Amino acid sequence: MKLATFTHQRSTRIGVVRGDQVVDLAVAAPGLPREMTAFLALGADAMSEAHAAAERPGARIALADVRLEPPVLRPPKFLAIGFNYADHVAEAGAERPPFPVFFNKQSTCVVGPYDPFHLPHVSPLLDYEGELGLVIGRRCRHVPRDRAAEVIAGYLVVDDVSVRDWQLRTPTMMMGKSFDTHGPIGPWIVTPDEVGDPHALELRTWVNGELRQHSNTRQLIFDCFAQVEHLSTAFTLEPGDIVSTGTPSGVGGAMKPPRFLAAGDVVRIEVERIGHIENRVVPEPENTAR
Repeated sequence: MKLATFTHQRSTRIGVVRGDQVVDLAVAAPGLPREMTAFLALGADAMSEAHAAAERPGARIALADVRLEPPVLRPPKFLAIGFNYADHVAEAGAERPPFPVFFNKQSTCVVGPYDPFHLPHVSPLLDYEGELGLVIGRRCRHVPRDRAAEVIAGYLVVDDVSVRDWQLRTPTMMMGKSFDTHGPIGPWIVTPDEVGDPHALELRTWVNGELRQHSNTRQLIFDCFAQVEHLSTAFTLEPGDIVSTGTPSGVGGAMKPPRFLAAGDVVRIEVERIGHIENRVVPEPENTAR
């Protein structure tokens, strides 16, 4: 299934995407939650009910008539890994890490699959990172690698937008990874049965139609299941948590000379069997306090 969060007629709820339509679960399965994290927390029974509802006629809205929101509006945790493709390690002039290198992206950075993201006032060193993301579907701890697939609800596309000078100021990288709007995700969550092997997916990133990144998730240094094992060693993973699994070579900051993003640029990221997100860079608003 493709599980989406969408807004239609000023109401935001969840649905199942079928072709060029979305099945409105608020109508087709009114007993289910209308918010993705609450839905995922109900586990396999809720998934089965949603699947059955999607097979029935009715309760369908044209995708063209809805606004696709971030599939998880406010992830409990948004975790990302650095230097997880060998070619990206090489282009950054770094050493292959002996252990996974994780950092936090603050959940307030999340925006939808076709929303704009900001060129900050404080830095022109804005960069893209096309990535495969996974979404946790079960509360879990101490998950062995060979059971990690059991706790993954599905997969989505992530742009780990980065402000490079702010990223490099501290070892944690958090500030340069967490500016508001710097976490486009979507376009929906694709369940594992439709994705198949998450370690055999083509990944491409374009900027203004120019192909900048092209790799395959088989090149991950630490694969999706190893990442779940590692993270759950330290803390509980919860339904709706997002883990972004790393970016391959081709980022703008590593080019010679560097090619950072400017206002008006359009970044499109596509992951095989999942879909694409596409986001335009816009100047950051003057004062967003409210």
